[in-house]
Amino acid sequence: MLRHGGLVQLLGKRIYEWSKTEQRRYALGFFAMGNTCSNLGIPPGKGPNAVGCTDFMMDHTTQGTFFRLYYPCQETEKAEKPDWVPCVEYFNGLADFLKINRALSERIFNYLFGSFKIPAFVDAPFRSNEKCPVVIFSHGLGAFRTLYSAICAELASQGFIVASVEHRDQSASATYFFREKTESEKAIKNGPKTSPSTPDDLVTEWMYYRGLQHGESEFPLRNKQVKQRADECILALDRLIEINSGISVQNVLQTQFDWTTLENSMDLCRIAVVGHSFGGATVIEALCKEVKFKCGVALDAWMFPLDDELFARVKQPIFFINSQKFQWAGNISRMKKLDSAVIERKMITIRGTVHQSFPDFTFLTRNWIGRLLKLNGEIDPVIAIDLCNKATLAFLQRHLGLRKNFDQWDPLIEGQDDNLIQGTNITVLESSI
Repeated sequence: MLRHGGLVQLLGKRIYEWSKTEQRRYALGFFAMGNTCSNLGIPPGKGPNAVGCTDFMMDHTTQGTFFRLYYPCQETEKAEKPDWVPCVEYFNGLADFLKINRALSERIFNYLFGSFKIPAFVDAPFRSNEKCPVVIFSHGLGAFRTLYSAICAELASQGFIVASVEHRDQSASATYFFREKTESEKAIKNGPKTSPSTPDDLVTEWMYYRGLQHGESEFPLRNKQVKQRADECILALDRLIEINSGISVQNVLQTQFDWTTLENSMDLCRIAVVGHSFGGATVIEALCKEVKFKCGVALDAWMFPLDDELFARVKQPIFFINSQKFQWAGNISRMKKLDSAVIERKMITIRGTVHQSFPDFTFLTRNWIGRLLKLNGEIDPVIAIDLCNKATLAFLQRHLGLRKNFDQWDPLIEGQDDNLIQGTNITVLESSI
C-alpha cells in the first residue's frame, strides 16, 4: 500500500504507534507546542501575483465536480487565509483510513497540523493583466484537495489558474457531496445541516477511503479509479471552460467569490495536467482521454493502475519528476514505455527526497519528528519543492508556448543541478521495458 502513495497512511500509522504509550502522549503535547513555531509553515508563492483561493462544487451529487481553485488575486486587508485541513471530518477520514480511533487521531492531527494555513486569500477578487494558462491538479491516494497548496499556490503566483480536484472515486481519505432533504427533514425546522455554506434544502454526505476487501485483487479497483479520476479532471476543465465563456454557473457551496470575474480570463489554448503519485497516473490517463491537455507533469507517479495499451496512445509531452527514495525498477520501466523519439518525454530525480517531499506535510514537520515519520528527506524541503516548481514552470513554458521567463530554468529539465539526477537513480534492465 505504501509503495503507491499512501502518504497519509504512512504518516498516521507512525504517529499512532509512537503516541500509544502514556509517556509519549505526554511528550506529544510538548512537541505540539514546538511544531507551531514560526519556522514551520507552507511556503508562499514566489511569483509576482498575490494568490487567492476558493472552493467550487457544481452538481451537488457524486456525479458533479469539486475542486479548490487557486488564482492571481487582488490583495485586500480583510482577506483571510483558510485552514490547511478544512474541517474535522477530514481528520475523521484519516482515522478511518488508518483504522485507528477517531478521538485519539483527531487530537494528534489537530496538535500537529491544526494551526496551519494555506498561503492564499479566501475568496479574494480575481486580478490578472493577461489571460491565464490553466492547470488541473490531481492529488495522491489518501489525500484531498488542500494538501498540495505549496505547488498550486506557486503556479497561481506565476499567473496560472489552478483547479485542485478532490476525487470522488473513494481514493481520497475523505470528501463530501450533498443529498436532498427528505420530506420529514424539511418539516423539521432545525433539521440536519453541516455548515453555513450548505444550502438549506441539502444535507452533507461524507465519502471515505475505500480499502481493498479481503481477497480482492488490487488492479481492477485502481484501474477503475484512475479512469474515474481522469474523467473528474476533464469535468473540472469543462466547468472552467463554461465559466470562461460567461455561462452562468451555480456553486453549491455558496462562497463569496464572484465567478463572473473569470469570464474571458483563461487562455484555453494553454492547458496542462499535473498530479502526484496516484495523481501522476491520473495525468497519463487524462492526457490519453483529452487532447485539450497540451502536456502533463507527473510527480513521483505510481504507474500500477494504468493499462499497458494506453501508453502508445498518449501523444502529448510528459515530464516525470521523481523522488530518490520512492521509485523502483518496475515502476520506472513503465514510465520508460512512454519514451518517444518524436514527442518530448523527460525525467529527473531530486536527490535526497522521499515520496512525501511533494505534499505540504513535509513543510510542517521539519525537525526530528519529520525524520521519524519519513516525511522529510535529506534535502531541505523548501529547496526540493523550489526545484520541482521551477522545473515544472520551465516545462510548461516550453510546451504551452508561454511568453514568460521560465526558460531560465530550462537546465533543470535536463537535470543540470547539484541536487538533481538526469533520468533516474534506479537501474532498469532494457528487457523489462
